[in-house]
Amino acid sequence: MAAALVGGAFLSATLQVLFDRMASQEVVKFIRGRKVPATLLTKLKTWCLTLNKVLNDAGEKEITDPNVKEWVDELKDAVYHAEDLLDEIATEALRCQVEADFVTSTSKVRNFISTSFNQFGRKLGSKIQEVVDKLENLASQINAIGLREGVEGRSSQRVPTTSLVDPETIIYGRDDDEKAIVNLLLSNDVASNNHSTGVIPIVGMGGVGKTTLARKIYNNQKIIEHFNLKAWVCVSEEFDVPKITKNILEAVSRKKHDNTDFDKIQTELKDYLMEKKCLLILDDVWNENYDNWELLSIPFKYGTSGSRIIVTTRIESVALITRPIQIFYLNKLSEEDCWLLFANHAFEKGKSNAYPELKRIGEEIIKKCDGLPLAAKALGCLLHSKLNVNEWNKILKSEIWSLPNDGGNILPALRISYHYLPSHLKQCFAYCSIFPKDYLFKKEELVQLWMGEGFLQQHNKNEEMEVIGAEYFLDLASRSLLQKSNGSKLCFVMHDLVHDLAKYVSGKFCFRLEGDNTNNIIDKTRYFSYLRTKYDTPMKFNALCKAKNLRTLISLEMKEANENEKFYLTKRVPHDLLLTRRLLRVLSLSHYCNIKLPESIGDFKHLRYLDVSFTGIERLPKSTCMLLNLQTLNLSECKFLVDLPENMRNLINLRHLYISGTSIKNMPIQMGRLQCLQTLTKFVVGKDIGFRIEELGKLSNLQGVIVISNLQNVINSTNALEAKLKDKEHLEELTLEWDAANDIISQSERDVLNNLQPHTSLTKLVVKNYNDTSFPNWVGDSSFSNITVVHLNSCRNCSSLPSLGQLPSLLDLFVFGFDEVVTVDADFYGSGSYTPFQSLKILRFKAMSKWEEWSPYHREGKDEGAFPSLQELYLEKCPKLSGSLPKHLPSLTELGIEECEQLETSLPTAPFIRKLVARNCNDALLKKLPPTLHDLTVFGFENLESLPEGVMDHNQCVEKLFIHKFPLLKSLPRGGLPTLKYLSIYGCKELEFPMYPCYSSLVGLIIEYSCIPLKSFPLDIFPKLRYLIIERCSNMESLSVSEGHHLTNLLQLKIKNCSNFVAFPSCGLLAPNLSELEVTNCSLLNSLPENMCMFLPSLQFLDIIKCPQIKSFPEGGLPPNLISLRISDCKILIWNRMEWGLQRLQSLKRLGFINYDPNCWDVESFPDEYLLPATITHLYITGFGNLRTLDNVGFQHLTSLQYLSVENCPKLKHMPKEGLPVTISNIKIITCPLLQKRLQRKKGNEWRNIARTAFIEIIDRNTSNKANKLSIDGKSRRTYVSQFL
Repeated sequence: MAAALVGGAFLSATLQVLFDRMASQEVVKFIRGRKVPATLLTKLKTWCLTLNKVLNDAGEKEITDPNVKEWVDELKDAVYHAEDLLDEIATEALRCQVEADFVTSTSKVRNFISTSFNQFGRKLGSKIQEVVDKLENLASQINAIGLREGVEGRSSQRVPTTSLVDPETIIYGRDDDEKAIVNLLLSNDVASNNHSTGVIPIVGMGGVGKTTLARKIYNNQKIIEHFNLKAWVCVSEEFDVPKITKNILEAVSRKKHDNTDFDKIQTELKDYLMEKKCLLILDDVWNENYDNWELLSIPFKYGTSGSRIIVTTRIESVALITRPIQIFYLNKLSEEDCWLLFANHAFEKGKSNAYPELKRIGEEIIKKCDGLPLAAKALGCLLHSKLNVNEWNKILKSEIWSLPNDGGNILPALRISYHYLPSHLKQCFAYCSIFPKDYLFKKEELVQLWMGEGFLQQHNKNEEMEVIGAEYFLDLASRSLLQKSNGSKLCFVMHDLVHDLAKYVSGKFCFRLEGDNTNNIIDKTRYFSYLRTKYDTPMKFNALCKAKNLRTLISLEMKEANENEKFYLTKRVPHDLLLTRRLLRVLSLSHYCNIKLPESIGDFKHLRYLDVSFTGIERLPKSTCMLLNLQTLNLSECKFLVDLPENMRNLINLRHLYISGTSIKNMPIQMGRLQCLQTLTKFVVGKDIGFRIEELGKLSNLQGVIVISNLQNVINSTNALEAKLKDKEHLEELTLEWDAANDIISQSERDVLNNLQPHTSLTKLVVKNYNDTSFPNWVGDSSFSNITVVHLNSCRNCSSLPSLGQLPSLLDLFVFGFDEVVTVDADFYGSGSYTPFQSLKILRFKAMSKWEEWSPYHREGKDEGAFPSLQELYLEKCPKLSGSLPKHLPSLTELGIEECEQLETSLPTAPFIRKLVARNCNDALLKKLPPTLHDLTVFGFENLESLPEGVMDHNQCVEKLFIHKFPLLKSLPRGGLPTLKYLSIYGCKELEFPMYPCYSSLVGLIIEYSCIPLKSFPLDIFPKLRYLIIERCSNMESLSVSEGHHLTNLLQLKIKNCSNFVAFPSCGLLAPNLSELEVTNCSLLNSLPENMCMFLPSLQFLDIIKCPQIKSFPEGGLPPNLISLRISDCKILIWNRMEWGLQRLQSLKRLGFINYDPNCWDVESFPDEYLLPATITHLYITGFGNLRTLDNVGFQHLTSLQYLSVENCPKLKHMPKEGLPVTISNIKIITCPLLQKRLQRKKGNEWRNIARTAFIEIIDRNTSNKANKLSIDGKSRRTYVSQFL
């Protein structure tokens, strides 16, 4: 196998694309039509062929020879230019075809195309000549840099592995793995696919310890005693069957064999193995050829039953061809074992405690290893006996390839995996370096990006590119170069060191913006990504001016985006920067709320992937319809997008159109022309020709998810048949939706729904606003064996539910808004042979206004159990439901009953129920509660004076208890709940809060509008308490704690709207880990906790709101690690502001003065000089009734300020005279009418003071809308309470 490392095989795949392009009849015909000499294309092909011949040799030599590396980079650059040129030619040829095919196009479009052709045609010859000259120049250097033609890639020169174990070596973290495999080897019960010899492959990524584990097993005493013969053969790169067979023979016979006749060698090996129980280790196997494996394994079929072969490999497909008895996937080491291995090599005898600083750095270093023992050992060896902290920090901050000796052979070990990739996979793998480390990506997302870049090679037109891409993806995953994420089943991730390898092989052509590394962007950079921030200003993208030939620009975010979180992008990116990057193939600017695409987006001829999802985009430019190469267009969750451009039908290569979550009311005409379309997430049915449901019938390749809305526009039910949903076997999720405003009973809707029957491969069905009285028979038919989810929503005229019980795979059923259903009876369960709802795990009924009875399931007169797998049952807003519920639900773990006032039955028998929610229901439901409850919410039982007996006395498992709206409840039982961790009490005015040790396990506690008798809250009797919120407890006066008692677990404390609260503990609040403190509307409180600076060293968030009696901060000032401070309506405290000492707070970033009393800050100018620290990044000024000027001096030293919000300052007229700090990127002015007039763009008197700011929002709205009432802390704020509410 050719080694063909980075340059060689990487480029050979790209060159193959060039050859295919040059052979294309469309390209040849177009060039001839532009009177370009035919010899030019011939020369281009000739030089490409010449260069292709030396790629293997170049790929080998570039690793060690910088001159060859530079030559390869220049060649890559030239090939990219050639590919772009040929792609442009192919695109122009396609434009000709589109112009001819779509004669209905406007003359304006045709004129534009013609003009474009003329301009391009005139320059075509010179462009081809330029590329030819560059390739010719590179070819002329071949001899000078010592490259040779026809050199096959050399096998990597690795030392063969052996079975010998170093007696001084300690192997960490593999005892369980060894035990599992040894037991498998010794077992006589394991089937071995009818062979006497069973194969056990050990599969894992390079460096994970496969060989070490195999060696340990090979030398295990039980194994030595069990097998008559043992042999160890290192196979490595070349799977030469005769050679391997000879090596095995020599290993088992323990003598040299000079015979070269394969037949004799194989026969002799068979004789040696005859009637013997043998163990063979084949280490480091790469063979994926089944025939070769079968040939090698023939002699072993003559051995005794119980013989075993262990194969170690990095590739899953290698393991599969061996027909294994079991594949053993070797996982990474735990961090603890990784540290032990590292420390054993880095420190003498592994003793690290004598060097605490080195140990701390070392623990960070092993995180780079990410469970890879090879890396832990190699880095430990690099640092062996080096006691200099700087040396250790250097290793910590270095990339693997910049370490000495290739990182202690880490990189070469990993590079072998890259070495063996086929050429088409090398570029796909290298491209993954565009993602940050630990970035989670989905298979479909990455495949579409590869497709957009042109990496997927179609060998014939019948092959779907998505299928090819999925095969590429699975191939990389089978080699452990991509791995499934532990956190998400649908996502994948790269191991950190594999990511380092991808970054290494992609070189300078792939650039990821991180910190201040913009100097590394060069003119050869083709692929660019960056992480979004709140405000992405022009400065961030300045260095991109070097990358003139950019193909990819992607904005990313490490975590899943919060729907309410807004991002802003400078207009200079879409309207300036992009206009000079016309070679872009992939463009993703998702999640920016202010994005607008340039009107000239249609000039981006090469664009194949465009993602502006989750943006505030309102329209797509008309020229979008001229992106003839566009394959993926993602507009998901663009809520303001109402229409798509009229000529979308021109996008003949469009394969994926995501428009779910948009406000699109009508589809463009003739969507059925998009024959390549596979993904169409939404289709709005129209009434006129070209907009009707029949357009879907022309899209034969549709798959995945689709929502079909406005079905009331299907006038003739026979038209629904023409959608041909029954033929779309790859459609997985289907939503059928009528207009919610259309409440007229239509007898034709049943026929329409009947004719929209999908293929039986469907996995999810949603029906909304269906207005007929019954469902067609296909809904619930057992032939739909793959359906896992059914949601039936607002079918208000249906008097019965469809028969859904015979859907064998149904997991999730939601029935909502069936206003006419009175009884759920036998029809619901169905009459088939299956146990009704045999797989159902989640069942929800909601808003069933007339539902009275739920009939039990009967078969042949016997009450048998339906729902054997049901885990979650929810009944909400079923006011007339009475009688009984299903009696026996053996798998139920969660039960919710809300607003079902007539339901008096006892709860179902459920031995494993852990969570119960009972809200506004009949008291009888609480008579007998399950003894296994862990989570109990009871809400709105207004007549109960005590909790039911079952809540407390017999229940020792409850960990979460929420008691809401029990106005007559007096007390909680003294017996308490020793297991209780979270307690929330709301609307229980008469309740006397329990001060008992049996509640000492509490972790989170909320008391709101409750416990009138409570006057003082003793913190020290709840030693584990982390989160405490006390709100609207009108008689509570203080918090108390024993002197010297440390509240080490307390993280969050909020006292809100407690009108009689006067004091924190007199001895201070010793809470060393408290991170968040809020006091709100405590009108009698006159001081904050004493010695905050010392006692609260971890405090980061402090809110002081409407506490008018507080005069000053405690002696010593505020805690030094404070990040966010909000002061609202504290008039006396504000009067003494110059004593605050905020300059000492070097961590303070966010500062808010947000007032609802306009006289609280009686100042005309703000801020005072040196009032605010220079570290402030976000400043909020609200409700300054007399403020006239933002002080120039006060602002000039705020050299870190990025965001300024000024709201409801009616007299404010002036910004700082010398402008705001240059660091500021966002200004928001809200309801400041005088200033607003002076900030009119370009002509207002104050405009020049803010003109250079990237993002400016000026909003005029009613002052009663308190815009800044929300947290000033943005995404950095941690809301602990959400963990248990």
